[in-house]
Amino acid sequence: MSPQTLTTKNRRYDPKEIADYYRYRPWLAWARAIKIIWNFAIFIIGLKWDEWQDRVEDNRLKRATQLREVLTCLGPTFIKVGQALSTRPDLIRKDFLEELVKLQDQLPPFDNAIAYRIIETELDRSIDEIFSELSPKPVAAASLGQVYRGRLYSGEEVAVKVQRPNLRPVITLDLYLMRWAANWLSPWLPLNLGHDLTLIVDEFGTKLFEEIDYLNEGRNAEKFATNFRNDPQVKVPAIYWRYTANRVLTLEWLNGYKLTDTTSIRKAGLDPEAIIEIGVTSGLQQLLEHGFFHADPHPGNLFAMPDGRMGYIDFGMMDQLDETTKETLVDAVVHLVNQEYSDLAEDYVKLGFLTADTDIAPIVPALEMLLGNAISQNVGDFNFKTITDQFSELMYDYPFRVPAKFALIIRSLVTQEGIALSLNRNFKIVEVAYPYVARRLLTGESPQLRRRLLNVLFKDGKFQWQRLENLIAIARTDSSFDVLPTAKLGLQYLLSEEGKFLRRQLVVALTEDDRLHTEEVQRLWDLVKDDLKPNRLLDVAIGVLSDLSREGAAAILPQATSFFSLGKGQ
Repeated sequence: MSPQTLTTKNRRYDPKEIADYYRYRPWLAWARAIKIIWNFAIFIIGLKWDEWQDRVEDNRLKRATQLREVLTCLGPTFIKVGQALSTRPDLIRKDFLEELVKLQDQLPPFDNAIAYRIIETELDRSIDEIFSELSPKPVAAASLGQVYRGRLYSGEEVAVKVQRPNLRPVITLDLYLMRWAANWLSPWLPLNLGHDLTLIVDEFGTKLFEEIDYLNEGRNAEKFATNFRNDPQVKVPAIYWRYTANRVLTLEWLNGYKLTDTTSIRKAGLDPEAIIEIGVTSGLQQLLEHGFFHADPHPGNLFAMPDGRMGYIDFGMMDQLDETTKETLVDAVVHLVNQEYSDLAEDYVKLGFLTADTDIAPIVPALEMLLGNAISQNVGDFNFKTITDQFSELMYDYPFRVPAKFALIIRSLVTQEGIALSLNRNFKIVEVAYPYVARRLLTGESPQLRRRLLNVLFKDGKFQWQRLENLIAIARTDSSFDVLPTAKLGLQYLLSEEGKFLRRQLVVALTEDDRLHTEEVQRLWDLVKDDLKPNRLLDVAIGVLSDLSREGAAAILPQATSFFSLGKGQ
């Protein structure tokens, strides 16, 4: 059985089947391993030689080009590593960064005749039958394929993505070697990755196999487009299924500017800061609202469009979060905002970063020391890179581990922050994340979010006034947040059958500890009074009252009567 047969027989990643194949063909694995080691050894020796000869500065550009060429020579798996590094200007020095950026869409193309033959074989018709125009050369070449610009006979301008030949066997062998290395390294790693390291490789392998199935990518693009169908700031290209197959994808052509091309973005009259906010907010929506997220958002896959929208392409590497994980992530952000490190430690248990039998008592003060700056007045000095760096140190002393699924989430977040840093070196992801989560909780469009808000506002049966103040204050730092619609939603919820519990609890909250909590109410009013003009308040009141049924009014009266009775008794 050949490597091609191994990978075409089953299009899903199967580490056991791959291991069985190469176990009886060790010469293939050793040949590839020697090539990898040899290429990196030459590069490292070159760096050391520069140090010994005191020529580091003279040879900077030469070594940066050499690194890009090494990664390109080693193929798609290593190119993807380089792509991830190319989004981190805070990690990679400038000369290396400028070369690694070329790995996003400036790789050497494969032969044009082979690409055309793949198109005709996959679509079972000639080029002239499909396209009225097709660029004679690819307009971009990436790690897994290359893209042509074309036009259908119906007039639509399209991008035609063609997969590189012989791709599956190369990826399969690299994944086998990575898994072997993960097994060998696990006992020596101090980061508590242990048994999870091979799971992370398997997660990467699963996603890589999905990424080289273009039919799967087309389905992902349509699902992503459906999630953002009501968002005027996000654009997803349409898929032309009639001209799409396993190794050929035809989709709508998007005109735009690479996110790293700040000069063109500004010349087009666009604000890079606004583009950053769209990118980060849409990334948070993917994780916390839809649960379906783009796991490879490097600058080659994102565009600033002339009309100010963010254009997404390349939906091969995606992942799905379940509802429980989404809700726990929201909880974790809120607990961080409120400096509730014991609850945050519990969140880490629920997410799988700590096992259920872990004693979290000694971990809580470590978390407080590590994350305390995140919610201080110097929140601008805190970013996701800081979190990942400091957590690496924390893993030496406490039994944290990285669940396989979170390897992709962390990669996605780090990459998005890296893109934002390339547009604005002072960008801090938490400055967008905090207001977004606070706004989502306060608007509470879904029953799940309303439950999360109740969990936030009540602790041990007591209403947490400070938490509500924090949420409103943080949400108002977002210029798009309007208190009044949120107040209307809250009032409608309060008067609904679903809000019965909250009505009772609010009566208790306003009168607990044998006093009326007028000071707390006054502080809340001071926060929002500038947004609540009398004429707007009247419109909201009329709207809510018109929606209130007789049964709803009857349900409210007992609580209202109880409240006024308690108030008179103070």
